[in-house]
Amino acid sequence: MNNSGIPEKTGIMVCGHGSRNQNAAREFATVAEGLKARYPDVPVEYGYLEFCNPVISEGLDRLRAKGVTRVLAVPGMLFAAGHAKNDIPSVLNTYQAQNKGTVINYGRELGIDLKMIRAAGARIQEALDTANQEQGEVALHDTLLMVVGRGSSDPDANSNVSKVMRMLWEGFGFGWGETCYSGVTFPLVGPGLSHAAKLGYKRIIVFPYFLFTGVLVKRIYSETDAVAANHPEIQFIKASYLSDHPLVLDTFQDRVQEILEGQALMNCQMCKYREQVLGFEAEVGLPQESHHHHVEGIGGGLENCPCNGDCDASCRDEDFCKAHGLPWTPVHSHASPAPLTPVHDHSHDHDHPHDHEHEHGHGHGHDHHHDHGHDHGHGHDHPHAHDHDHGHSHDHHHHPYPHADHPHGPRSMEKKKS
Repeated sequence: MNNSGIPEKTGIMVCGHGSRNQNAAREFATVAEGLKARYPDVPVEYGYLEFCNPVISEGLDRLRAKGVTRVLAVPGMLFAAGHAKNDIPSVLNTYQAQNKGTVINYGRELGIDLKMIRAAGARIQEALDTANQEQGEVALHDTLLMVVGRGSSDPDANSNVSKVMRMLWEGFGFGWGETCYSGVTFPLVGPGLSHAAKLGYKRIIVFPYFLFTGVLVKRIYSETDAVAANHPEIQFIKASYLSDHPLVLDTFQDRVQEILEGQALMNCQMCKYREQVLGFEAEVGLPQESHHHHVEGIGGGLENCPCNGDCDASCRDEDFCKAHGLPWTPVHSHASPAPLTPVHDHSHDHDHPHDHEHEHGHGHGHDHHHDHGHDHGHGHDHPHAHDHDHGHSHDHHHHPYPHADHPHGPRSMEKKKS
């Protein structure tokens, strides 16, 4: 046992989604750095599902190289949707199956947490203070709060964004509160803000409930500008995303401690893979598989680009660079931490057992065996038609979202033409 109360040969792995925006990758890395500062005598690594290096398996390799035999894996996700429930556990399952002697205990997402709410409140207050100083005060009762979530095909995760909004709305005492999403579900940012603009409030504060910057946050702000241009009578304020606020790091630390104490309980009561959620009944028992193999590591690590990392990676496309007179270097020749190798090959026979018994009696039926405590009891043994041939159409055979034709979504925001 070391000074942090963590057993010897135990390491911490922070598992992120990844972004084409390299500044987002840099910001995510600060979480691992923040945890290293809090656990100075414990190996801490991080990795991504897609678009960035290091990939998750590489972070795990680094822990093993340091003598780690037990990994406390924390998903760097705000809410538990497909990435936290399926993709990350699938990658961890595969790694554990291929590396005997390594035990991976999987934690839960950041979730609805009072520390996260306070961190969000701090970002909103910062934006209000700046606006009051630069543009004059507007009463809270004349202000509408718009919280923007990432958006998911998981209604439980989407509803959590609404709960965050409600707690912030009541906490501040705003005149009104609304929720919208960057993609996948509805309403999208444009329709959501256009609707909010009709409600008669003098000020609308737009708060992206995101951990880090990235392509979507930039588009949220761009969409805000577009709606604001149509409503000059309303003051639109753009609050910052969460970033590495100390309370966010506190929450990550809490998730690590929950794993150690066997309390990492994921909420399954509203999980569409386990229960009959209205409108999503056909998804009960779907296999726990990752759909991100083909984009694992694509986009590179923290390489330099003409945009100083603040872009969607278009500048790393040869045709784009030639068309814009920019220098171009193939991604593979950039100073990436490691070769861009997937966790396992693209043959996709997926016969590895999905059982990591998550150390928290999760009863969720994806039978996860990494001692992960939530056994996602959803009996995933029916065929998943996972034979996408990697000619790279990659529709992944995701189950169809029941509201794909909704007039206010869920097609994701498109890049604004400058």
